[in-house]
Amino acid sequence: MACSLSSTLALNTITIKGTKFFDSVTKDQFFIKGVAYQPRAATGFSDPLAKPADCKRDFALMKDLGLNTIRVYQVDPSQNHDECMQLLESSGMYLMLDLASPKFSIIRNNPEYDINIWNNVRGTIDAFKGYSNILGFFVGNEVTNDNKTTVASGYVKALLRDTKNYISSTAPRKIPVGYANNDDPDIRLQIQDYFNCGKEEERIDFFGINLYEWCGADTTYKTSGYAERTKDIASYSIPVFLSEFGCNLVSPRTFPEVKSIFGPDMTGTWSGGIVYEWSQEENNYGLVQTKPDNTITTLPDYTNLKAVLAPLHPTGVKMDAFKEQRSISTCPAITSTWEPSVNLPPTPSSSACDCMTSSLSCIASDQAVATTESLGTLLNTVCGMTSCDDISSNGKSGVYGKYSFCSPAQKLSYMYNLYHVNIGKKAAATCSFNGMAKLSSATKSSDQGCSSVKDTVTPSTDSKSGNTAPSSNSEATPRDDRVMFSLAIAMTASILGL
Repeated sequence: MACSLSSTLALNTITIKGTKFFDSVTKDQFFIKGVAYQPRAATGFSDPLAKPADCKRDFALMKDLGLNTIRVYQVDPSQNHDECMQLLESSGMYLMLDLASPKFSIIRNNPEYDINIWNNVRGTIDAFKGYSNILGFFVGNEVTNDNKTTVASGYVKALLRDTKNYISSTAPRKIPVGYANNDDPDIRLQIQDYFNCGKEEERIDFFGINLYEWCGADTTYKTSGYAERTKDIASYSIPVFLSEFGCNLVSPRTFPEVKSIFGPDMTGTWSGGIVYEWSQEENNYGLVQTKPDNTITTLPDYTNLKAVLAPLHPTGVKMDAFKEQRSISTCPAITSTWEPSVNLPPTPSSSACDCMTSSLSCIASDQAVATTESLGTLLNTVCGMTSCDDISSNGKSGVYGKYSFCSPAQKLSYMYNLYHVNIGKKAAATCSFNGMAKLSSATKSSDQGCSSVKDTVTPSTDSKSGNTAPSSNSEATPRDDRVMFSLAIAMTASILGL
């Protein structure tokens, strides 16, 4: 029933040609009129696209506001999203979805790209790739946010590569993949160029900028910085839009920037924007307020946004008439303030890690892997006793250990076994580590050849296979300077500071 309803209500897919989005059927240019949609739960994480009653309530108001897109930062891919996606579709709206989650994401200060992150991303793609109103996936949001965290961009680019290849191999259509930048003045141009240079599979399909420079009713297109940002992307070769906008230094917001975003100032260069955000939270950016009885009240920001959006209907150009093609960017030079190596991290392989663990006679105990905090501490300890090169990664030098992409628990088992075999001479006592390790019956005599074993990827026969995807039970919310993800940085720092 869900599948037939979805096909009946299917929106035309949106495609990319050059620097613009187009409706694949009408050939009209598509401008994003969107809102960030991630209502926070009172306790824990709540997937907004797995709550049909809330979707029905909210999407009706969004439609009345004149929106055509929502951006969601985090979902639980194990949940069923059919009803909310159908409600979104019947409201004439598309979804821009972030693929990372707080529990499984690349941490800017101590980046890693491992099998846990990759499995979660694949699960999210599998859960949403079958919906016709998926506009695109964000592979990262403000991961590198200053000139001290640039190495993390190499890990994001590796994830981008694998995401595009996975979609190409398994999805029923090409779904665009992009990146959202925080617009740091020191590195904004490097970020912009980095994700649009190199091999096709390593380049984004669209670029988002989280832009909060236009503050107050007296600010103008020229004085806000919007004019300068438009110049920055004037020769860019792919679509660019505001992945977040809406400064709230003056409240209620009157959104004067909207006339430029969807008017002559910007429609020749930009493809619209996404206002931050739908629900009123502690950061005071909301368009609506949710009451204790789960009803909502529209706030002045909603009314003001509706008023400025109503007369704005940019038409742009027709797809068939649009002939402009631009060159991709040149990769930024590696300097002291732009450090990611041209050698990207490898694609994580569960098969390789499973092969390796099957060769171990000493592995981490259940107690050792009980918490992420204990894993980090234990890895730090054992790496002080023997070399951890095989499980380490260095995005600056471009050197990655053969098992650098395995999970923390698998890495710990590998290191315990390495010490047990090479240092402890296989004595049973050396496979204890105060109860953190235990003996195991290896099914392989060695790990020879394991690191080169690749996962087999086959097209999904069920495009809406969300119920088979791994669950993400994190308590975090959208990642930016207003609502930061809360991450276990200490554990990752321990793993990478070996």
